[in-house]
Amino acid sequence: MKKKKISYERVKYEIDPHNRLVIEETGKKTNLPRFRQVLTGRFKIDKSNSLIYLVKAPAPQSVDIPHQVKLRGKWSLTEDHNLRFTLNKWGRQTMGDQLTLQGDIIDVSKNSLLFAFTTRTKKNAQSTYILNFRGAWQADKHNRLTFRIRRERGRYDILIFNGAWKISKKHQLIYQYDKAQLIRKRKRIRTLTFKGYWDIEGKRRISYILDRKSNSAFTFKTGLGIFKNKYIKYEISIGVSRKLAPIRRIVSLQGTWKIKKDAGLMFEIEYENKKIHAIVFSAKAKLTAKNRISFNLRKEINKDIRANMELSVKILEGDGQAFLRFLKSSDETAVLIGAGFRW
Repeated sequence: MKKKKISYERVKYEIDPHNRLVIEETGKKTNLPRFRQVLTGRFKIDKSNSLIYLVKAPAPQSVDIPHQVKLRGKWSLTEDHNLRFTLNKWGRQTMGDQLTLQGDIIDVSKNSLLFAFTTRTKKNAQSTYILNFRGAWQADKHNRLTFRIRRERGRYDILIFNGAWKISKKHQLIYQYDKAQLIRKRKRIRTLTFKGYWDIEGKRRISYILDRKSNSAFTFKTGLGIFKNKYIKYEISIGVSRKLAPIRRIVSLQGTWKIKKDAGLMFEIEYENKKIHAIVFSAKAKLTAKNRISFNLRKEINKDIRANMELSVKILEGDGQAFLRFLKSSDETAVLIGAGFRW
């Protein structure tokens, strides 16, 4: 017995200027008028960040429209920093339709992005609500900021922030962009501030950590770092679209060097609200002819980051003075400090 072939009447989806879902039946050519209707309701996302539209205003009885429309597709970010959802071909929905939600990114945290937008009710009243996307922040190969929206079965959709970020005076990573206002026909500056701390992962790599447990961190490719008495400095190139040459950013971290007996060589940085976080190094250290200490810096004992630095013995206090006495009394030309190496 032959299986009966199920045929669907295709549906085209759009979004009107008030972020409402518009539904239109499509299919074979016909002289009959097609059904097209603006549905009053609101969007939401489920646990896998899939897009769902909850229909609030009832449709005409002759039209078969459910109270909830689940859409399948892929998320991306537009040049104007709106959210775009590109539909897959599935069931009744057509492939390639793009739904653009116009609104604002109002907050970013270590594992989420909040997007707010405004719609209109059936009585023409405005209503604003928020979508909370879960995922992880990372940098791409061009050193741009991205947000990986977590989907089902271990998949991700990637939002690319196609502009140049910068660093605040308190060492926080900041992203700013111009947002067009359709009604007033002018632009305003939006600022996203990421709360994290800096670390050095290896040679030609520096990271801004938001959450180590979820791997939410921006790891940037760099040139070789410059290490001095009061600062660490890296140059980073950001490949921004529509720019022939990359935009260069200097990450200059101001701080204080210390030696801790149970940790190693540390560079302490003060962040917002006077919060201190240290970048911890292992190092091979030796005395120079000018009574300074020369360090070959490493991350972990065997991970050379190709960085060298000299410190004056005058800036060392506490454990640093104890280490200096040990270094002077040691028979070795150079000694290792860091995890597992004590003096």
